[in-house]
Formats: sequence, structure tokens, C-alpha cells
Amino acid sequence: MFNGAISSSRQSSLMSEYASLMGDAVLRNRARIAEHSARLEAEFASRIKSEFIANMSHELRTPLNSIIGFSKLIAEQKGGGLSVEEAAEYAGLIQDAAGHLLAVINDILDISKIQSGKFQLNNREMSVDEVLRPCVAGLKLTAQNAGVDLSCEIAADLPELSADGVKLRQVFTNLVTNAIKFTPAGGRVFVTAKAELGAGTIVDICDTGVGMTEEEIRVAITPFGQVDGGHNRWREGTGLGLPIAEALVKLHGGVLSIASEKSVGTTVTVRLPRYIPPKPPTLENQLASSPTANATLSSHAR
Repeated sequence: MFNGAISSSRQSSLMSEYASLMGDAVLRNRARIAEHSARLEAEFASRIKSEFIANMSHELRTPLNSIIGFSKLIAEQKGGGLSVEEAAEYAGLIQDAAGHLLAVINDILDISKIQSGKFQLNNREMSVDEVLRPCVAGLKLTAQNAGVDLSCEIAADLPELSADGVKLRQVFTNLVTNAIKFTPAGGRVFVTAKAELGAGTIVDICDTGVGMTEEEIRVAITPFGQVDGGHNRWREGTGLGLPIAEALVKLHGGVLSIASEKSVGTTVTVRLPRYIPPKPPTLENQLASSPTANATLSSHAR
């Protein structure tokens, strides 16, 4: 019996030691996985940062070079060497370059304010139709110049929602502009808006463009990320349009999702919640929130 007790004790000790070793092994494995994930994230962030610095240098220098170059040409023609037509053309090119530069700076400021939590929305009761229809109409010429067919279909029964019209238009402008930008000539961009049963409004921006892989989608929604980060990429941009759109949709309580297939096209879906009118305050709530009522109730209590 004594030997049996010793054997049982030894088995218990061995089991405890085995459990301890297994626990240590699991912890080491988890630590290795966490370290590997952290290293991948750090490498991804470093690559995005490097591409951002290179892209911003390119995006800022290009319009600045145009502004400096054409303004210098105008300044050097003090003797009247330029015709009125040439001066007007140069002034127009300077204006276009300045507008592009301002758009880049505004994008940087917007994403900075959003990330710092200081971005404010001026919400009001409205329908998506109010901003989506003029947005698409305003981009018709851009699509036409790119050889892309742009069409829009908006349901008549869209529910009201609480939104900042200016920022919501910025969302759809960014998304439709992106769709046009990455759709080759002869392609199509189709925008639809409809009511989502019991939930609000759903807007789809579909294109027959170049499409993206899962990894490219991940890069595209990362601030300053460029799917094609080289200076010889076939489309220019800061890589902020999609992240800003996603952040603004989230601020409205909505969701932005992307479905894409390489060489087939992309569909960006925006879901926005319907407007729920606030309930009228009850008499009990009014009394509870009124300082005068509280003072009266306190005096009666005494």
C-alpha cells in the first residue's frame, strides 16, 4: 500500500510537470505568433509610410511646378510678348494646378482631423437623393472625357436619414471619381440607391474597372496607401479618397464594404441608417431635467 501511494504521488508529480511544460510551450508559441504578426504589421506600416512620403512629394511637386512654371512665363512677358489667348490659357493651367494642390491639402487635413477625433458633422434630416443625384450629374463630364459610361438609378422611396449633406456628397464624389479613374475607356460605372428594409439606405457604386485582390483592398482602405505606389502608376492620387469616404460613412453610423475581382470590376456598398425621430420628452423627464422643478420639489420635501 505504501508503494502504491508513492507511485500515485510520482504520477501526480509527473502530470503536473508535463502540464507545466505544455503550458510553457503554448505560451512560447503564442509569443512567436504575436511577434510574427507584429513584425508583419510593422513592415506593412513602414512600407505605407515610405510610399506616402514618396507619393506626397510627387503629388505636391507636380502642381507646384506647374504653378511656378506658368506664372514665371507670364511674369517674363512684361513687354507684351504673350497674346491674350496664351495668357488666358496659362492662367487656366495655373488655376487647375492650384485646385489640385488645394484638394491634396484638404484630403490630408480631413484625414488628420478624423484620426484625431476632432471631426464634427453638421447633421440634418435629409434623403440621399439630395446629394447623390447632383454628385453623379457633376461627374458626367469627367466620365465622358475618360470614355466611361456613367449612369445612375435612384429609388423614389428612399427613407429620411440624419446626415451632413456636404460630407455625404464628399463620400459619393470620392467613390464615383475612384470608379471612373480606375475604369478603362469603354467601361461602365453604375450607381444605384434603394431603401433597405427596416434599416435605411443602401448605395452601390459598381464599375467594370481593373478590380482589386483582397490584399490590394486592404492597402486601398489604409490612409495614404496606394495599390500601385510607383511614380509611373497609370492613375495619380494621394490614396486618401477611399479611407476618407470610409471614415465619414462610419461617422454617420453606416458601413462601407468593398467587393472586387481582378480584371472584372469593383462594387463599393454604402449602408446608411434611417433617421429615427427623437421621442417627445415625458412630463417626468421634463421635471427631472428642469432646475426650477427640482428646486420646487426640494422645497416641498423639506
